[in-house]
Amino acid sequence: MRVRDLSCGDTRVYLEVEYRRVHCKTCGGVKSERLDWMVHRRLYTTRFAHHIGQRCKEASIDSVAKEFHLDWHTVKELEKEYMRAVLAKTGLPAPEAIGIDEISIRKGHTYRIVVSDLIRGRPIWFGGEDRSEASMQRFYEDMGPKKTKKIRLAVMDMWKPFRNVTQERAPQATILFDKFHVIKHLNDAMDQVRKNEYVRLRGKDRQFIKGQKYTLLSHRSNLDLDGKRALKTLLAANKRLNTAYLLKESFGQLWDYQSEVWARKFFDNWKASLKWQRLEPFEKFAEMIERHWEGIAMYCKPQNKVSLGFVEGLNNKIRVIQRRAYGLRDEEYLRLKILTSTLPK
Repeated sequence: MRVRDLSCGDTRVYLEVEYRRVHCKTCGGVKSERLDWMVHRRLYTTRFAHHIGQRCKEASIDSVAKEFHLDWHTVKELEKEYMRAVLAKTGLPAPEAIGIDEISIRKGHTYRIVVSDLIRGRPIWFGGEDRSEASMQRFYEDMGPKKTKKIRLAVMDMWKPFRNVTQERAPQATILFDKFHVIKHLNDAMDQVRKNEYVRLRGKDRQFIKGQKYTLLSHRSNLDLDGKRALKTLLAANKRLNTAYLLKESFGQLWDYQSEVWARKFFDNWKASLKWQRLEPFEKFAEMIERHWEGIAMYCKPQNKVSLGFVEGLNNKIRVIQRRAYGLRDEEYLRLKILTSTLPK
């Protein structure tokens, strides 16, 4: 049998291998000798498969296939073999702080759950059929009761099934609502005010609002010179948008407080400033914060000061993986890619 090994320069290397086949008296079948240094049932050495897997971390499957003169499907399967070996070596850790989020894997509200270890900075679980309680239960079943008891902090969005299952399976864990999801709801409220103003106004008054969605949603410091000029003109022309923008910008101060008491005072003052402003989307946002206050205020405690940006950064990385794997329907490949995306080389 000929087995492909690592190349020597630009020369492909193959090994001529003899292996034994024996007749099994128990089952009556023929058994082949299994060699640890060879990928199971494939004509490649393990080190060649791992080299292909490492190259796929830096390049696309198509370019690696052309580089090594291999079939596209062969490269994909060798990369999966490599990623499984890496995950088997790293194992499933017992995290102290976890981040729970869902991602859309295709159109039609098809979701999967991603759980990350916020201390180690790596995704540790990908699965489920949707974002229901039953799917969330699978994570804790795979984790096991011993490791689950070590979880002290669970960061998530305000999706009720995630909260319910975590409170049931890890009652010792403090639940903290992710800042980036809270800010997303605030940005949605800001955008709704913009839409309402566009509908309310007529004629020339509309021209300042049209096409300014991302100008209003961006931080002033992130805008270029033209963006800052457009924002200044817009806020000067529309009093209600000016008020809404100032409220949006000031709300981020909430996460700077070290004391829950002072954070509460700030929020009460922020909420009181909505009175008589006729900003219904902001009033609904304030009511939502009120309902979920305990999970937001937990960030004030020093022991809960974990990096909340990792989950958002991981989401961006997953979107890049999905774009690179456009049209690829292999969900197992996506799972392996996500779980190995932040591991060191």
